[in-house]
Amino acid sequence: MQYKAVVIGAGCSGITAVKNLVENGLTDIICLEQNDAIGGNWYFNDTQGHSSVCETTHIISSKTLSSYRGYPMPDSYPDYPSHVQLLQYFNDYVDHFDLRKYIQFNSKVQHIEKLKDESWQIKLSNGDEIRSQYLLLSNGHHSVPRYPDLNGEFTGRFLHSHDYKNNESFKGERVLVIGGGNSACDCAVECSRVADHVSISMRRAHYIIPKFIMGVPTDVFNQRSLWLPNWIKNLALKLVLKLQIGSYTRYNLQDPKFSVTEDHPTLNSELLYKIRHGKVHVQKGLKKISGQTVQFVDGTEREYDTIIASTGFKVATPFFDKDFLDYSDADRIDLFLRMFHPEHKNLIFIGLVQPQGAIWPISDVQSELAALYIQDRYETPQHLESLAKKEADAIQNQFLKSKRHTIEVDFHEFVKKVKREIKKAKPAAYATP
Repeated sequence: MQYKAVVIGAGCSGITAVKNLVENGLTDIICLEQNDAIGGNWYFNDTQGHSSVCETTHIISSKTLSSYRGYPMPDSYPDYPSHVQLLQYFNDYVDHFDLRKYIQFNSKVQHIEKLKDESWQIKLSNGDEIRSQYLLLSNGHHSVPRYPDLNGEFTGRFLHSHDYKNNESFKGERVLVIGGGNSACDCAVECSRVADHVSISMRRAHYIIPKFIMGVPTDVFNQRSLWLPNWIKNLALKLVLKLQIGSYTRYNLQDPKFSVTEDHPTLNSELLYKIRHGKVHVQKGLKKISGQTVQFVDGTEREYDTIIASTGFKVATPFFDKDFLDYSDADRIDLFLRMFHPEHKNLIFIGLVQPQGAIWPISDVQSELAALYIQDRYETPQHLESLAKKEADAIQNQFLKSKRHTIEVDFHEFVKKVKREIKKAKPAAYATP
């Protein structure tokens, strides 16, 4: 089979890629999804190894700023919908725009090869082969865990947050969670409801931010300050957090010495509560492990039954040969608008971002630009390689040096940047078939 464009993955980015392609008249397409349903990470499955949210997950961006364009979340949804509600929203979106007929389920991509004419040969795990002129990658970046260096062998149970589904198996245990991001804080809070003891180890300072500020969702509150210069906005945010929760040292946490927007936000209203109620105990970074004894850098030691490593994920493209394209251990990724590769003109990434906000609204505007590009209504700028390099440089300068920030973007600024490019597109009359 041969198509104009193939979309890899029917998660939150893939479905809006399909929607924007079809909406712009590109119907000679197919979306390949390895699961039997849409949703990607938001398709909850308690099978270990399946990449999905955990049983109690709610989104950390508000419904107000987490909707696709022209398709708001229902008024009946709470400020922070659950994964069940979000998956229903995705399914409703697919059905509303009649996209399901373009999605081929149970179709895992085994290998992709670029041909001499810039097209793509796609081999599926069942042996079928598909050819496509354009390739849109929306396979996500939360499927291949990144593990920490434990400096020793732990003889208890060790797992990554990727395999954490619920807290049932941690009842009565002594649990250590490694990390300071959203998944780490969620795991610590949930385990503390049933475990005998829960520690969370953070090697550096993080802003632990409540999900509501002055009675409104935090991202909505932040949106109201966008008109301010960055230095004033950061100063105001630090002041508001100081008034809201006090000093982080009161929670035995390290006090951040950097601005709020330099780090990916950790939104969790329960962690600080659990710490002050003695249900979660804060530890410094790991020094070494022997058996079930963990020693921290401040010299303290404690025994644990289970360690949960919530230490992020690698950017994985397992269907490409590693000498063709491999970002799994990259410190930077040189793409223009986090989409366009300087060498591979018919390869477009959708949703390869870690935004300070929701991913799918960004994927929505990226997908519109991708459709315009495929129709020859939008031309990428000249000197694409230098622009992609400049963009990656800006990410490294704007955010803390960390694998966590390799694909970090500011939600509002990035959306505006993509929309500016969309405005440069030619009218529909110039579209090629």
